[in-house]
Amino acid sequence: MDVKATLVRGGTSKCWLFSAVDVPRERGTLEALLLAAYGAADSRQIDGVGGATSTTSKAAVVGRSRRDDADIDYLFAQVGIGERSVEWGSNCGNCATAIALYAVTKGLVPVAGDVTRVRMHHLGTGARLDGLVATPGGAVPVEGHATVPGTEAEGVPVGLSFLDADGRTTGSLFPTGVRRELLRAGSRDVEVTMIDAGAPLVLAAAGPLGLTATETVEELAPHLGDLIDVRAAAAVAMGLRRPDEPVRHAVPKVGIVGPPADHKTDDGRVVLEEDVDLVVRMLSMFDVHPVIGLTSAVGLATAALEGGTLVSAVARPGLDGVVRLGTPGGVVTVTVSEDGDGHREVTVQRAARVIADATIYTPELV
Repeated sequence: MDVKATLVRGGTSKCWLFSAVDVPRERGTLEALLLAAYGAADSRQIDGVGGATSTTSKAAVVGRSRRDDADIDYLFAQVGIGERSVEWGSNCGNCATAIALYAVTKGLVPVAGDVTRVRMHHLGTGARLDGLVATPGGAVPVEGHATVPGTEAEGVPVGLSFLDADGRTTGSLFPTGVRRELLRAGSRDVEVTMIDAGAPLVLAAAGPLGLTATETVEELAPHLGDLIDVRAAAAVAMGLRRPDEPVRHAVPKVGIVGPPADHKTDDGRVVLEEDVDLVVRMLSMFDVHPVIGLTSAVGLATAALEGGTLVSAVARPGLDGVVRLGTPGGVVTVTVSEDGDGHREVTVQRAARVIADATIYTPELV
């Protein structure tokens, strides 16, 4: 089967985006198409378009929305690497950034002045996001000069706002009913906060694990097994899977947090304690995330501003709606605001670039 697709970099991820009119609607057939297109069964994804990393083995199906409060419906997929699996239950803010630019570039949303708002609805979780795409002079941008932590590549400025993101997956901001608790993970008890904001997250304090949350990606690699155990246990505790179901590696997001501290990014730049409000290291599937996923950033910032969580306990006191996260790729700033009716909006500045339009030739689907 041949299928048209567009490759777009959003933030620190690359996503193949498929028009909803070009791919099968039936989920099983769509999944088979993605597995074939990406060469997912091979850990190198050598016979497909996948990038063989968790941040480049992503896809989304995009189409016009029938909702009054959205312009775009999309379905996000995390495609397996070395396994024939597709995870549909998570979201990706970086890919949502790419989708916003794609929607403007492909004419799905008309340009409106110097900044075009793209209202997006994620079919998998029900999340509502707004992408604010720079369209200077009312023109569709070909390139831009904005950058984000984790890459020096330039792109079109896109502000990404998550609207009322609390409890979208589980129905509650704190799915287990408490803000801080002991979780049995593998052979040890780990104190965690489990929160559903942007995406379901489980967050552990770094100190009791013998870590600082300032480790490089390489330094944290030997501890991946412990964190994967935490994620597996948290999935059951948060109601994301039954104990007898297979472990899912995309949700919940899992990471460690620590208080503000001087540290170096993975490319050797020095980040000072005074420039961050907490430090964090997150996993993406089986690896340490090179920066932080945007849905994870939403959850971290929300947890930092909610009293009684592990995150607020280690974060700089007195935060007032702006949270600066120290990550392996640099400082990611998240802005949180609420209107008079208690609706929360969480915004992160991103950049995106259209890389290619292509026809993907896949092996015959079985």
